[in-house]
Amino acid sequence: RTFTTIVFLLFCGHITYSQSNGKVIGKVIDAASRQPIGYAPVTVIAKQSGKVVSGALTDSTGSFGVSGLSEGVYRVTIEFLGYRKSIFDSVWLRSNKSVADLGNVRLSASGQSLQEVTVTASAPIIENKIDKMVYNAANDITSQGGVALDILKKVPQVNVDIDGNVELQGNSNIRFLINGKPSSVFGSSVTDALAAIPASQVKSIEVITSPGAKYDAQGTGGIINIILKDNKMQGINGSINLSAGTRLENGSANLNFRRNNIGINVFFSGNAQLSSSTPTTQDRSSFDSIAKVTDHLIQGAYTDFTRSSYQSGIGFDWAVTKKDNITVALSYNHFGNQSNSNTHIQKDTLGALMPPVISTRSSVNKFETNSLDWSLGYKKMFNKEGQELDLIYSASYGVPVTGYQQGATYDGAVLPYVGARSNNPGTNMENDISLDYAHPLTQHFILETGVKTVLTGITSSADVDTLQQATQDYLRDQGQSYKFNYDMQVYAAYLSASFPLTGYLKVKAGMRYEYTATRINNANSDAQTYGTLVPSVTISHDIDKKQFIKLSYTRRIERPDYRDVNPFLNLSDPYNITTGNPQLRPEIANNCELGYNRSFGRNGNLYIALIERINTDDHKPITLFYPVYDSVYKNVSVTNWQNIGVEYNTGLNISGSWSLKDKLSLRGNGFVVYRYIVNDFPGAADITGARFRINLNAGYQLPHDLITEVFGNYNSATKNIQGTTPQSATYTIAFRKQFWHKNASFGLTATNIFNEYTRQVTTVQTGTYSSYNVRMLPYRSVGISLTYKFGKLEFKKNKEDDSYLNNPPVMGN
Repeated sequence: RTFTTIVFLLFCGHITYSQSNGKVIGKVIDAASRQPIGYAPVTVIAKQSGKVVSGALTDSTGSFGVSGLSEGVYRVTIEFLGYRKSIFDSVWLRSNKSVADLGNVRLSASGQSLQEVTVTASAPIIENKIDKMVYNAANDITSQGGVALDILKKVPQVNVDIDGNVELQGNSNIRFLINGKPSSVFGSSVTDALAAIPASQVKSIEVITSPGAKYDAQGTGGIINIILKDNKMQGINGSINLSAGTRLENGSANLNFRRNNIGINVFFSGNAQLSSSTPTTQDRSSFDSIAKVTDHLIQGAYTDFTRSSYQSGIGFDWAVTKKDNITVALSYNHFGNQSNSNTHIQKDTLGALMPPVISTRSSVNKFETNSLDWSLGYKKMFNKEGQELDLIYSASYGVPVTGYQQGATYDGAVLPYVGARSNNPGTNMENDISLDYAHPLTQHFILETGVKTVLTGITSSADVDTLQQATQDYLRDQGQSYKFNYDMQVYAAYLSASFPLTGYLKVKAGMRYEYTATRINNANSDAQTYGTLVPSVTISHDIDKKQFIKLSYTRRIERPDYRDVNPFLNLSDPYNITTGNPQLRPEIANNCELGYNRSFGRNGNLYIALIERINTDDHKPITLFYPVYDSVYKNVSVTNWQNIGVEYNTGLNISGSWSLKDKLSLRGNGFVVYRYIVNDFPGAADITGARFRINLNAGYQLPHDLITEVFGNYNSATKNIQGTTPQSATYTIAFRKQFWHKNASFGLTATNIFNEYTRQVTTVQTGTYSSYNVRMLPYRSVGISLTYKFGKLEFKKNKEDDSYLNNPPVMGN
């Protein structure tokens, strides 16, 4: 019945509030001196849509009035350079109360303590909205000196394991965006890309678990949008962030300039993960049913790993008129890593009268990518409130290069008996063109529609040379060398609408259609073309000003990544080979979420969500053992992605925050999911099991502008279709001292300080093959950080400035 209701609601529209004589008034003053603050921007945002609907500047007495507002609930923000932003999260305008008087709004100057800032309702770290959850990272001190991955570990419903693999509500198929746009930096390695973004560059992270029809359907887990820092205040301002430590080093700088209707943002950042050694062991056994023998292999290795990156970019926005806005953004990204390992190998054949074979393998693996992202956007706003047109062109071009060289030598031998080297260059190109239009047909009906084209082209080639033992020369291996081309075109159109139902419920429903055409130059893969209908609906009810409940449903798709279908053999470990599967089909997910949000004002909030996700043609990595793989490789395991069947996930997520006497703040998040996999892969059994994740963050305001925080995170082990992935536990302690009127701060951060290594155990078990892998990951680190913020405002009150600030544009980095 519920599903039938949802399908019916997909054809409904959006009814807006009927009244237009509402008004928000107040006066902005300095919290310490009680003096008025003139020319401070006041922004009014519709809470349901998240769109700016109006605004104003305070006059010379600090007073303001924003009129012409419809009946409804709004978020009002008031900010001024050198002061903490003040946010009124739920301002109601009703037919019997058309004027909301905010009274004296006290802004705490930079010299105020955090206690007083909290009193004036500064922005919370976590904001739960109807359509998304926002994590405001600026006040997160335990992530200082870290990277984007460190912030994501604290975001509700997001899980990051010890290796930097990210899941959203237990699903790793996530669509990552930067400032709302795709980037080729995620194409080569999501983990490396997220580890290349310093935490000091991140303004906020948006988590969208049930994207509406306007969003791309890619990513069965949902969307994570990383918002980088910028500033829309008049004048010149910026920040410098530096950090150094035993494991990570980071640096970033931002400069913002805005005069009248033109704004420019420039940034540069870089980071490095210092060299660290990781001991690993693998103990595996495989039974040969024909020869009736068991091959036993023990590998022990030490791997040194380093990573480095830098990024730079510029953003420009121009409010041509108060109704027309143009944005331009350009950024360059570079990151790479290298690992050097030496592995001791002992191979026994149990059941045969043969002595063990002992050898040593040395290997070097390198990865590097350079990418350029650019975008051009135009927004047209019409006289009719809510009517607007958005045209955006964005593109990303990346040049990744991978390579390895390895050789193995028997104990006592001088020359290697086997060796290989590979150079694997490629290109990633993506062009996105989208046109979105919103039109209020009547006061009670707003229609949203749009079209989008995504053109992706990826090339990859591999030159593989193998060692000729007799001559010790390297010759081209034609069986492993290849050229690989992957082209994908996606053409999409959507229609959505929102409306109140019987005056009790609010509904936003839509339908998106995406036509996909892919082509791979591989003999084992045919061109694939298919169309996908993507319905979505969200039903919500505001219980009162501080509570809402919502039910959402959306369908999502996970198209095979080019790495998942690339048949190239990764032989960096010749006993454990990975490759792609050209026959991999798209995965389809049907996601439902029932959520309840309770706000306690400035004291905190609580969000509880029940989650159900059903994946068909589910993607999972499968490992098979081959006594003889080809003429060269024997007794090897080969892992690739397969469509294994249907996966059911039923989960519960609870997150919340609480502030006690403006000194002690607590934030916590718990997620548990029960998974049932109907396994259609030959010879595999169905899988059931539960997994959970919990974290807690505690902060305390000490005297003299000193803040301390403690963060702990635990991820349970996960049962997979062929074994288990490891559990992990991390904790971080941080201190921050603010000085120079809070324009500067010094921080000290320590992670897993009492443990040199974090032990990771991974198992793989099939009918004739078992593997037990242990890694001792060097996760302990100590670091210091320094932040300095500077700025200058120019006060100029005129009609152009007023119009511009009432319609602030969105500028991307």
